[in-house]
Amino acid sequence: MLNTYDWPDFAYVQSEEQRAGAPVRHPVMVVGAGPIGLTMALDLASRGIAVVVIDDNNTVSVGSRAVCYAKRPLEIWERLGVAGRMIDKGISWKRGRVFFRDKEVYDFDLLPEEGHKIPAFINLQQYYLEEYLVAACEASDLIELRWKHKLVSLEQKSDHARLEIETPDGAFASEASWVIACDGANSSVRGMVGADFTGQFFQDRFLIADIVMKADFPTERWFWFDPDFHKGQSALLHKQSDDVWRLDFQLGWDCDPEEEKKPENIIPRVKAMLGADVEFELEWGSVYQFACRRVDEFRKGRVIFAGDSAHQVSPFGARGANTGVQDADNLGWKLAAVLRGDAPEALVDSYHLERAYAADDNLLNSTRSTDFITPKNAASLRYRNAVLDLSRNHAFARPLVNSGRLSSPTPYADSPLNTADADTWQGSMRPGTCIADAPIVVDGQEEWLIHCLGDGFTLLVFGLDSEPVDAGPFTPTILIEGKDFVDVEGLAADRYDGRKGAAYLIRPDQHVVARWRTFDPEAIRKAISRATAGGVK
Repeated sequence: MLNTYDWPDFAYVQSEEQRAGAPVRHPVMVVGAGPIGLTMALDLASRGIAVVVIDDNNTVSVGSRAVCYAKRPLEIWERLGVAGRMIDKGISWKRGRVFFRDKEVYDFDLLPEEGHKIPAFINLQQYYLEEYLVAACEASDLIELRWKHKLVSLEQKSDHARLEIETPDGAFASEASWVIACDGANSSVRGMVGADFTGQFFQDRFLIADIVMKADFPTERWFWFDPDFHKGQSALLHKQSDDVWRLDFQLGWDCDPEEEKKPENIIPRVKAMLGADVEFELEWGSVYQFACRRVDEFRKGRVIFAGDSAHQVSPFGARGANTGVQDADNLGWKLAAVLRGDAPEALVDSYHLERAYAADDNLLNSTRSTDFITPKNAASLRYRNAVLDLSRNHAFARPLVNSGRLSSPTPYADSPLNTADADTWQGSMRPGTCIADAPIVVDGQEEWLIHCLGDGFTLLVFGLDSEPVDAGPFTPTILIEGKDFVDVEGLAADRYDGRKGAAYLIRPDQHVVARWRTFDPEAIRKAISRATAGGVK
């Protein structure tokens, strides 16, 4: 067990449904109470949808596992009211350093501009993250967490799924209009519904070691290629909470995983990296192999896949949990609209179109990172080493260095929900892009733009009054610069190319879906209908 953390035990409780012995039809059942399943439940509950979450365990993750969380997932958790605890406990950082052998090649800044509330990244052990998410779920009247509930079979019907669930008191049947599989890389749900994975496993292994150490290393990400302390391989170091440091060592395919994770074999590697005189305590170690692959269909009937059950990437670039949180963000508002009867099921189908596109982008970046970090032949190794040598003194070579390009949101550039630009714009806020934050003033108080965008459709209008736009259940909130808020530093106008009259339509997951140079109610109404798969008639 870890010396810096005490695992909670969540109580197994018989549900009323189980005691009655008669299946209940739930709107949504989430399988898996990890970061993605819990986020999914919170998102749906924030939109008024009742959710049951089942998990075959009754505690949080063992070991730090996912530790690195990017700005966009933190913004999603901010909307759900849980980011504050994570940021307060986590280690905020934005700078990384790359080393080749015994020399620094260069450093980089992941958030070089000011005027954002949320940090570029935090490092926080996954068990803390899950603990905070569980607490938020327990505080919701719309979320029921069922621990020690194992899904053993699933039968698809035309409008629901029937689930057989095993508990310490025996098995019982339940039903759900929709099932969201968030049960991880080894998802049992995939096998139950015949969801195929395509992609590749990489023939390499890495050692993760968590150590407790009071050291004066800066809170940065340090990555080594072929360091003297670990010749011919790569290594990574960065800090977490409670003076816990994450170390990664490339081992190669021929290593013995069981031997490598023994403390007597981990400790010499750590001493070689840090120096024989550095005092530390080993908390946890694990050896992993990784894959880059995804399911062919993110929706199979009444079952929808999210997180690692839908896609797997290498750990380089922090694309696993960060991508899964964005899955939940994309799916939540769509499924809620369908369950309320406000939109057709085609809106749920757009989840696959957008998130499979994002998964493919992440798989491409993840595969490229892996190929650079672990060259497969002599020519690839010569190329990589030449790039690293040149990067010391030549800026043109630095973009070619790939130590795991860190997670950033994938714009839904070609989404059928978007309305294409009819005007000329500057900047990056194109349809399909997640919003950019900026400091603003509301009623004389300092605020952030992201806080004012809400959970529904929003029209962000610059410097011009407007009129209501009737779009039924999707009628947007109108937020006018100069009336509802003041862009005191001009950063919102700069980031959105917000000349007078500019109007942005922002959908419930805070992505730009359309924009216009002039306010046109009919064009806006049509864009909302398009963004909801015809939900506005």
